[in-house]
Amino acid sequence: MIEKHICSNGVRIVHEKMPHLRSVAIGIWVGAGSGDESKSEAGIAHFIEHMLFKGTATRNARTIAEEFDRIGGDVNAFTSKEMTCYYTTVLGHHAPRALTILADMFFNSAFDQAEMEKEKSIVLDEIAAVEDTPDDDVDERLWGVMYPDQAIGKPVLGDEQTIATFDKKMIEQFMERMYRPEKIVISIAGNYDDRLIQLIDVQFGSFKREKQVEQPIAIQTPEFHAGHTVKAKDIEQAHICIGYPGLAVNDERIHDLIILDSILGGTMSSRLFQEVREERGLAYSICSYYSSYNTTGVFAIYGGTSPENLGKLTDTIDEVIQSILHQGITENELHNAKEQLKGAFLLGLESSESRMHRNGKNELILQGHKTIDEVVALIDGVQVANVYRMANDLFTKQRATSIIAPEDVVEALSI
Repeated sequence: MIEKHICSNGVRIVHEKMPHLRSVAIGIWVGAGSGDESKSEAGIAHFIEHMLFKGTATRNARTIAEEFDRIGGDVNAFTSKEMTCYYTTVLGHHAPRALTILADMFFNSAFDQAEMEKEKSIVLDEIAAVEDTPDDDVDERLWGVMYPDQAIGKPVLGDEQTIATFDKKMIEQFMERMYRPEKIVISIAGNYDDRLIQLIDVQFGSFKREKQVEQPIAIQTPEFHAGHTVKAKDIEQAHICIGYPGLAVNDERIHDLIILDSILGGTMSSRLFQEVREERGLAYSICSYYSSYNTTGVFAIYGGTSPENLGKLTDTIDEVIQSILHQGITENELHNAKEQLKGAFLLGLESSESRMHRNGKNELILQGHKTIDEVVALIDGVQVANVYRMANDLFTKQRATSIIAPEDVVEALSI
């Protein structure tokens, strides 16, 4: 059972006991991501995530790493368009120590200028790695088409120009604005006792911010734009990513979309995989996926193929979409999709870390928690008509397209 405690300063603690395990996962979730950045701050949320591992007043980066190794713990972090998470998984008896280290990183990071300059190079290498990976790059460029001049459409990693300007003052200003008690959730799952919750309350329940700082950017519902981007690159394959406006994470139709994704391109038995790869041999990689956020969402289709087959791949994707719009889906497809989703959902909850992630994200974004049975019931409740209606809502809208291909293919494109 998921329990919730609200500290006096507004920090929320959500915790779920799993006494059959030996581990406990601890996550600090912050409602701050790249979608909260001004243009001059692009990439700062992700940069802060990096810098919290670079040393505090009493620990340097090596000490932090060694202390987690000493207790056999895994520690990591990630930044997305609307959140940042710092998390660790340790044996239950090491949880208080792990929490104390995380708290020191969270509250006492030094943001040393020399360390910052080294980490800027690391982030620039990370950006270069994305650009060297066409299937990542083509997706990143798609977001720039769908949401131009909007924070949610910008890369989470930022860009070389803004990263060069980051200093301690900018970091502290962003954290003062976004790392506020009411934006913080501590999620715990696994084998722990109530003393851990009391320790969290002590370490996180008393800090305050001086005052509410006004957002430097107006947070509005992002507006989807159709269009296309094409990038010529000396590579062996052509990569295409097609995006449609999707659903926000709290939309009541979200499970209709999830089922549609499974049927269209989310599994090896999906229509796209079977038609594109198995029947026509046009691509090794073909899939669909969805991204849902607080205020918007995207449904996307990706394919990577030989340059000479790019046109055939695009035509086949359109044919598969049209087959759903004109012929619908079968009860057998619906049944298989439901069973696959339930299996993935339930099997994915068998570790303390996966439970911690689920609970932390749900509390931060949805401020609520559905039981496992309630989620299964929602999946089982989806009907053929729901999925068909969702497909018509989705695929009759104008779309955005991103392509990365060799120069001769790009020159021959007529888009």
